[in-house]
Amino acid sequence: MPELPEVEVTRQRIAPPLVGARIMAVRLGAPLRWPLGVAPERLQGRMVQAVQRRGKYLLLPLDAGLLVVHLGMSGSLAWWPQAPQPGPHDHADIVTDRGTLRLHDPRRFGAVLYAGSEHDARLRKLLDGLGVEPLTAAFTPAVLAAGMRGRRAPIKQVLLAGDVVVGVGNIYASEALFVAGIRPTTPAGRLGPRRVQRLHAAIQQVLQRAVEVGGSSVRDFHVNGQSGHFQNEFWVYGRAGQPCRVCGTPVRMLRQGQRSSFFCPRCQR
Repeated sequence: MPELPEVEVTRQRIAPPLVGARIMAVRLGAPLRWPLGVAPERLQGRMVQAVQRRGKYLLLPLDAGLLVVHLGMSGSLAWWPQAPQPGPHDHADIVTDRGTLRLHDPRRFGAVLYAGSEHDARLRKLLDGLGVEPLTAAFTPAVLAAGMRGRRAPIKQVLLAGDVVVGVGNIYASEALFVAGIRPTTPAGRLGPRRVQRLHAAIQQVLQRAVEVGGSSVRDFHVNGQSGHFQNEFWVYGRAGQPCRVCGTPVRMLRQGQRSSFFCPRCQR
């Protein structure tokens, strides 16, 4: 599923043509994960004032209310100055006076929903439990240490939960833990100050590099047909049985909850 780098890359690429555009129509196809929450015709004439991101959510503040876009498991956005006819997996079009923003989502776990204000109950339910943004100055080793303190759950599971630091999904948690030299099964509360500092630095390093190279196109992620390239730099993710790029030991895979974790048994302790 698209993780923080993929959503941030999407934000960066759609913002220039979309900010300042006026909505002419909103067209919906097959039902998505959540209903829009407003009659589409009520959005006609509203202007997009910004394209923001909170975790894995894209936020489009309007001159009245805001739209929230989530890419789900397989979604991607494309900007079309002149959009072709929608295909079978194109489920939402935001048509503006400059072009069309289209959500393509084969599995239909994505969503486009409307909130009347930043205090809207549906919006607050989605955002209020999210942790600190990892690519901001608010994310410090001290914040990470405080979030780990006393937690017995494996560090990989704590990172995925998103209540300490937001947006570090399965791919980037595996990669950051490798860079930090920490095994994914290590109880979060057992990380000492030095290992917390290494993990903090690794999270920022891995996420920033992924954004720089356009995210990871492991399956079908793309923006306007452009794929990401971070998958070419994976240390461990998806490399079970292959030699570690550092020490040559075969990379292992284990199941944690419903997710696969990849690690080097020699480099990560």
